[in-house]
Amino acid sequence: MLNIQDIMETITMIQEENLDIRTITMGMSLLDCADSDLSRSCDKIYEKITRLAEKLVVTGEEIERTYGIPIIHKRVAVTPIAMLAAASGGDPVRYARTLERASRTVGVNFIGGYSALVHKGFSAGDLALIRSIPEALAETEHICSSVNVGSTKAGLNMDAVGMMGRIVRETAERTAGQDCIGCAKLVVFCNAPEDNPFMAGAFHGVGEPDCVLNVGVSGPGVVRAALAKCPDGDLTEVADIIKRTAFKITRMGQLVGSEASRRLGVPFGIVDLSLAPTPAVGDSVAHILEEMGLEVCGTHGTTAALALLNDAVKKGGVMASSHVGGLSGAFIPVTEDAGMIEAARSGDLSIEKLEAMTAVCSVGLDMIVIPGDTPAETISAIIADEAAIGMVNSKTTAVRVIPAIGHAEGEELSFGGLLGSGPVMKLHNDRSSARFIRRGGRIPAPMQSLKN
Repeated sequence: MLNIQDIMETITMIQEENLDIRTITMGMSLLDCADSDLSRSCDKIYEKITRLAEKLVVTGEEIERTYGIPIIHKRVAVTPIAMLAAASGGDPVRYARTLERASRTVGVNFIGGYSALVHKGFSAGDLALIRSIPEALAETEHICSSVNVGSTKAGLNMDAVGMMGRIVRETAERTAGQDCIGCAKLVVFCNAPEDNPFMAGAFHGVGEPDCVLNVGVSGPGVVRAALAKCPDGDLTEVADIIKRTAFKITRMGQLVGSEASRRLGVPFGIVDLSLAPTPAVGDSVAHILEEMGLEVCGTHGTTAALALLNDAVKKGGVMASSHVGGLSGAFIPVTEDAGMIEAARSGDLSIEKLEAMTAVCSVGLDMIVIPGDTPAETISAIIADEAAIGMVNSKTTAVRVIPAIGHAEGEELSFGGLLGSGPVMKLHNDRSSARFIRRGGRIPAPMQSLKN
């Protein structure tokens, strides 16, 4: 039963602490749109997206007005397009153009799924799609791309890792006139989840229903505000506060997802518990860690504080929803988090510390701007390191780095909106990993994979 205190607390969270639903994402299967004729396949895709997602945006806006809960993005995720490219042949960029046209028709912020799953090798369509990514992202505004290069069960496809270093760099070069924004819409995964509502990594897995609604929540500002009321509590109390706060945030996500599902007549899938920060002041995961007692995010103790936060968010969230999925935890995207931006600018947060933090958080090296002269092999080595963390620890990890073409360490790129801005961070570009990357082949799956 609702009471006045709960209502007032929620109002405060929304008005003063940046509480919002980050996204409602409609996932849809395009397997029935596969066709040996590329033009027919594109026509089927456009028809299905515009039919199923026709009322997605207006429904989200109606729920915002009804409940007073901000829903920042409305998105669509589709079957990995490489699967359709295998059936049709031809230029995969035509699929990207079709998705872009559909996104403009239905008014969504992003469509994810210009993707390939190559963790154990390349199949028909995968190579063509991966090679087309730079052109596809340069030509479109709303399309997001992802490639899964490894898993705990399969190991790491190092041929794909080597290829993605070149693709990331080429994407940056093709969009250099737009602050290399193409790379902000491209992520390389290990253990990619098939029900993720967040971009740029969202795609609709083959085991999912024909159409489903997934919700991504936010709320770093709410967690920080709750911790500020307990300045002297021990870390057990800190964990309990985070759990209780995550429960409240997730209940709101469950409410919005259930209501959107009812109004659209589409099954409700999962709530992703991830604390998704923004560049806005007061909406930062880094500031939560600092509220725990760190002078600055990136100093010694940061990884332990993040581990506590991530675990407590999951424990609180799973009690609030019967169906939790996606990534679920705490995000650390540098350019999208005001506190991370500050720490990176001051030099307190390095890419080495970020890599250590990814061992205990939800995703990986996310939205990191790197020098424009970074070799493709170094980008591949960064991907390999991060994928290895995911593979060995049976967790999702990812890399979304932006080579700042024409910019050096200390300069900045600005993307605007939720993508934010950030400084070019230092890398060890004076030492090469090229020979290691050029070996190719596969890094075998770890012993943890043998669980059957």
